[in-house]
Amino acid sequence: MVVYRDVGAVCNFMTAVLTYKLGELLQRVPCKTVMTVGRDKNSDIVLTDLRVSRNHAMVRRIGHGDYYLVDGGSANGSFINKHRVTMPTLLKNGDCISIGDNDFRFEQQTETHQGIDTLSMQETIVHDSPVIKQITILVADIRGFTALSEQLPIKTLTRLMNRWFTDVSDVILKNNGMVDKFIGDCVFARWETETDKAMTVRQALRSACMINAVTRELNQTFSELPEQIRIGVGINTGAASVGIGQDNSALGDAVNIAFRLESATKKLGKDIVMSESAYKHLPADLWKGHEQHIKVKGRRDPVRICALDFSIAEQLIEKLHRENTTRIN
Repeated sequence: MVVYRDVGAVCNFMTAVLTYKLGELLQRVPCKTVMTVGRDKNSDIVLTDLRVSRNHAMVRRIGHGDYYLVDGGSANGSFINKHRVTMPTLLKNGDCISIGDNDFRFEQQTETHQGIDTLSMQETIVHDSPVIKQITILVADIRGFTALSEQLPIKTLTRLMNRWFTDVSDVILKNNGMVDKFIGDCVFARWETETDKAMTVRQALRSACMINAVTRELNQTFSELPEQIRIGVGINTGAASVGIGQDNSALGDAVNIAFRLESATKKLGKDIVMSESAYKHLPADLWKGHEQHIKVKGRRDPVRICALDFSIAEQLIEKLHRENTTRIN
């Protein structure tokens, strides 16, 4: 049996609802930024099913209309199209979510334009209208995740990844960025740089250090981990097409380079790799001595980068904070 509580209005970005049957009636529940599902009476959707955990799962919105199913490390799991979810998973229109004996259908409608005749819509609806913008991109990835996932019980792995997912999302939002998407154990976030590139680079660098901090905290929380989990971070600034597809994603060479820079952290033995187009917006005394050239896939010429450990990056952020405080005072 399902008990439906008032979960508020539909978001303005893109209509998304969960539909399910209660008896013979079809229920439609608008998705909030965070919608909780479980046996707990305070859940947004209360399931009176003993196969369901008290705080079983949530549907969480990221960015301008991406919705992820997040399992809370439940004993019996959450499923999308009959596949168990072990980490936050992006929902697509028409997906079937199964929790206990309850099935939900995720429906998401794209925005439509009024006052356009049917023929015009048929001619134009297939054309995307991306906007080219200058953005700062951060890519953070958990190292050795495949080996880790093979060693941990599925319940522990699910709890770990969902905690990391939630904490990382909060970090990006606190630093005025937006999560473009989660790709497995990797987060792709961005900041628009049209007004202040230097500020967005600082926010991205600060986010990298804060993501490292929450990752270290998880190492303390999950004592059963076979080894300490670590992350690598790539940061780049450049032009990208923003508004691609239904999920309003960013695409382009600048995005590709950010992913390549994150991969380069492994070869260089460093925690953060920043492109010259990003680090040049920081005071020179903060990056002098850390520069070098590296080859990256897809680029004929070497890319000039700055490679840092988190300890050095944290010192840079603290120095920038002190200098900013001095100027204000």
